[in-house]
Amino acid sequence: MTIMAVMVGAFFGAMARFGIGQLVKRWTASVFPWATLFVNVAGSFFLGYLFNASMNETVLLGVGVGFLGSFTTFSTFKLEVMRFVTKDWVQFGLYLFATYILGILAAYAGYHLG
Repeated sequence: MTIMAVMVGAFFGAMARFGIGQLVKRWTASVFPWATLFVNVAGSFFLGYLFNASMNETVLLGVGVGFLGSFTTFSTFKLEVMRFVTKDWVQFGLYLFATYILGILAAYAGYHLG
């Protein structure tokens, strides 16, 4: 049952990330990776929340590992950071700072709300 929960969560997390990416592409022509920043900060918040919430372990794994693990994206973040390194040091610094600091603050807030 746990494996199924993680699999189902991962499917929906990937679809949610893809959908948000498509929406952001329609709304902005910016080269700044707003979609990745959003999913990583939101995912940090919800994972912090889940970590401190009382819930069934299968649900926790399905949502935390499955959905949020698939929803957030460390590899895309790193690739986008590398693109900024070669082109724009200001955006590189802003994106790096925003992702780490906002992610930590979001996880902290989620933890305390959980």
